This record gives sequence, structure tokens and C-alpha cells, in this order.
Amino acid sequence: MEGKEGHFTFAPEGETGTCYVYEGPVRLWHWINAGSIVVLAATGLLIAHPFPSVMGEASHHFLMGDVRFVHFVAAWLFGGGFLVRLLWSLVGNEYSRELFHLPLGDGAWWSSLAYEIRWNLFLEKRARKYYGHNPLAQLAMFIFFVLGSVFLILTGGALYAEGLGEGSWADHLFGWLTPLVGQPQDLRTLHHLGMWFILVFVVGHIYMAIREDIVGRQTSVSTMVGGFRIFRK
Repeated sequence: MEGKEGHFTFAPEGETGTCYVYEGPVRLWHWINAGSIVVLAATGLLIAHPFPSVMGEASHHFLMGDVRFVHFVAAWLFGGGFLVRLLWSLVGNEYSRELFHLPLGDGAWWSSLAYEIRWNLFLEKRARKYYGHNPLAQLAMFIFFVLGSVFLILTGGALYAEGLGEGSWADHLFGWLTPLVGQPQDLRTLHHLGMWFILVFVVGHIYMAIREDIVGRQTSVSTMVGGFRIFRK
């Protein structure tokens, strides 16, 4: 039940049935990554706009310190998970590589991308079915998530290096970025903007996944739970 058009895998019109798409490590990474993004966004907002004061004796609590610690733990999950996901794309099935590879030289991919844009603007009446990511989702995930994640990891690592100090392992890996952007406050602003960049993607990603489940007659949300794409009439 599989067809090829250029560098991406599509389902023939009228296709029904199931296809195993997302392997266990990919699904596990997806949900851990989703949780870490939520925690990073919530704690990041608190770090950017900390509580003015906490009731009671100051020596009895360490609220903002705990917030920063949770942020760092989530950041390690986010960054480490991204690296593991990148490595898995080298050994996993063909669908695991779609996140990191855009077939820009494939005319059929561009044609389907234009169709998906029209479909999401309600200018097409019939959904096209894909075993993996459709070209629009693939492009959005590469620009917003892959590039956005690299940006957040680099800027977050540079900010973390400030706390560990000059000469630390973080300073050796990421310290070069701070003088490149100007000053630490510029780095914090860029890191904060990067968070909103990812959150815009998250909202669009959830909308498109639910929309395909309902209107496109092909599972999207449940596929990331069980691994199987189900095509309905």
C-alpha cells in the first residue's frame, strides 16, 4: 500500500487501511519533548518576570532558585532529546528522517506543498493522504521546530555558561555566542523570542494535527500514540 512521488511517500487516492509510521523511540521522544516545552515555557516566563516577593521568612524558601532548577532539568531533556532524535534519524525508518530533510530539489514535493497550502486555506475540496508528514507539515517543522530548537539550545547554553563562569565546559561550548550577539541582555531577549517562535509552531501543529484527523480522514494524533496511520473513507 505504498507509493512514491519523488522523495516523499504518499497514499493513493481512496486509500484505506493502516500503515506503521512512527517507531517507539520517535513517539516516546515526541511526548517527552512536548512536556519539556510546556515546562520550559512556564518556567521561562517566571524567570523573565519573577515574583516581586514571597511571603514569610526569606531563609525558609528558595522559590526562584527552584524555578530555575526545573527550567534547567527541562532544558537538558529538550536538548538531549533533540540530539537523540537526530541520531535516531540515521538508524530509524524513512519517516524518522523527514523531520531533518527537505527535498528542495524535488518538483513533486513543491507541487504538493502548494496543494497543502491551498487545502489549509480551504481552497481545495479533497485532502491528500500521506504515510508520513505532508510537505507543509514537514516544512513548518523544519523551520519552526528544528531551526528553532537549535537556536534555543545555543542561546540557552550561552546563558547557562554565564552561571557556570568563564572556563567552564558550557563556556567552551556556547560562550562564543554572547559577544557575537552583543551583550547578555541581548542574548536573553533573543532566547525569550525563540520561545515564542516555538510556541507559535506548537499552536499551529496542534491545529493541523486535529484538523487532519477530522477533515482529512487520516489519523494524526493517535498515530503518535500507537504508531499506525489509519486511512478512513
